[in-house]
Amino acid sequence: MLAYDYPLLQIVITMMWFFLFFLWIWIAITVLVDVFRSHDMGGFAKALWLLFIVIVPFLGVLVYLLARGHKMQEHQVAAAKASQDQFSAYVKETAGSSESSAEQLTKLAALHDSGKLTDAEFDAQKAKILS
Repeated sequence: MLAYDYPLLQIVITMMWFFLFFLWIWIAITVLVDVFRSHDMGGFAKALWLLFIVIVPFLGVLVYLLARGHKMQEHQVAAAKASQDQFSAYVKETAGSSESSAEQLTKLAALHDSGKLTDAEFDAQKAKILS
């Protein structure tokens, strides 16, 4: 009885609207996040964009995407680069240097022998390497 009242094509159309609704929510949240992430806008401009998006959601999001869509991409690239740099710094810090202590001491001794390091600097760096 239910299949007769709600045909297969209507189910497909309902699923399409359902997914479009969630796509719309995702885009709206992305735009709102970008409004708050923008460092090139002042507080008043952010408040106006937020008000425009909240009062007239479809038009507000569409206008924002047309006016500042290129900036959204720049913000995402900058955030990804910052995240990658932070991860790389963490890996370098955690893994330490790739040189062994013996190699570092050899280079340090060569600098000391050539006169580029004083005895105090040499001792301080040697203690740092050995610790």
